[in-house]
Amino acid sequence: MVATSSSSSSSLTPPTFQQRPQTPDDAKKNVGVLLLNLGGPETLEDVQEFLYNLFADPDILRLPEPLGWAQPLLARIVSYVRAPQSQEGYRAIGGGSPIRKTTEEQAEALQRAMDAKDVDAKVYVAMRYWNPFTEEAIERIKRDRITDLVVLPLYPQFSVSTSGSSLRLLEKIFRDDPALAPLKHTVIPSWYQRPGYVRAMANLIEREIQAYDSEEERKRGLGSRSAHVFFSAHGVPKSYVVEAGDPYKEEMEETVELIVGELKRRGIAYNGHTLAYQSRVGPVEWLEPYTDDSIRYLAKQGVEALVVVPISFVSEHIETLEEIDMEYREVAEESGIKGWRRVPALGCDQVFIDDLASAAIEALPYVDVNKAAAARSGQGEVENAAAAAAVLQGQSGLVPMGSVDALLETYDGDRKLLPVPDITVGEWEWGWTRSAELWNGRLAMSALAAILAFEILTGKAAFLLE
Repeated sequence: MVATSSSSSSSLTPPTFQQRPQTPDDAKKNVGVLLLNLGGPETLEDVQEFLYNLFADPDILRLPEPLGWAQPLLARIVSYVRAPQSQEGYRAIGGGSPIRKTTEEQAEALQRAMDAKDVDAKVYVAMRYWNPFTEEAIERIKRDRITDLVVLPLYPQFSVSTSGSSLRLLEKIFRDDPALAPLKHTVIPSWYQRPGYVRAMANLIEREIQAYDSEEERKRGLGSRSAHVFFSAHGVPKSYVVEAGDPYKEEMEETVELIVGELKRRGIAYNGHTLAYQSRVGPVEWLEPYTDDSIRYLAKQGVEALVVVPISFVSEHIETLEEIDMEYREVAEESGIKGWRRVPALGCDQVFIDDLASAAIEALPYVDVNKAAAARSGQGEVENAAAAAAVLQGQSGLVPMGSVDALLETYDGDRKLLPVPDITVGEWEWGWTRSAELWNGRLAMSALAAILAFEILTGKAAFLLE
């Protein structure tokens, strides 16, 4: 299981970071922030190759060890079969994903916010499965001679299928490129507990709750007190959490508690809240309750109005624009729910961006801690430094801040290899949406992969994905 930060480390004194160069040594520092995100196809023609990149990742689609060699072939087949249906999803939202444009806008806003706080920094965007790829971002970091780097995944909660996959690629790049040896860095693995993030989310939710008090909504018999706050998070296979120690579910539940607590402190009246998980796919058990099932259940309980919160997303993409706005809204309307208001993704919300800037600045001293600890005596001191950083910054995340190596070592240390689920024929429950970006982690341990591999090897390729 992932190590948690310990208060016993709080006696460690953090190093200081000179915000503006004051000495020759300080002047040599070039600060960078690397934003990690999933990426998405920008045109319909990009969809198949994007899906291939996704399914070729062992942290996303994991085959049994004896069949590992077949992953590129399987990824090519699955992406080819799935592309036409995935293209329909992207066609419905304008022909491509807006995630690159939004992420680059967030990078520009973050750089301005850090400059306003008197920290000179360059902010880079690294997408895992599409342009600009992580390798491209690292080349720009080398070209700009960055010396102190904060790695900041744009996922509020940590999961091996999102942040973990991006960090594993970084680990390989750092290990294989001698030119990166002098680079000092630290990772902020999750930041759902940041006060600015919680406030920003509460602001958006409050606005949508109060919108039910408009004259138009009143005429429909609705009001803020009838609004049920519905948090919808992207799902992961249940065995990630139960067998592999992924902290995602626990961090997600803490996220909801923090935001609901903020709404209560503000005295916002509404009709309860629910956390559910969207985007299940394939014959495996996913985190529950499922979003579509929960919407139907709430309708049967008499809920008339929803404020839908895409809680695990900070930018609009196919899971918000197509899956939530179209598919789940249709489920709600067919179930008899009259009111539907969807909270927008944070995007470049100023409260959110300013707090991300503060998080990056607060993390800068720990690039030195991580490097020094690693040089001294290895993993034990790296873990202590990471835990100290988390405590001293008032962070409560389940994955402590640290270097890429230390973070992955902490996570991988006690975790079992992701298993191929045990499926009993006749008990399969298929979930499905038209989305494609939602596959970030959906087939991570998939029996579907094993089934397809078996069919390929035996010549019985029925292509169950059609």
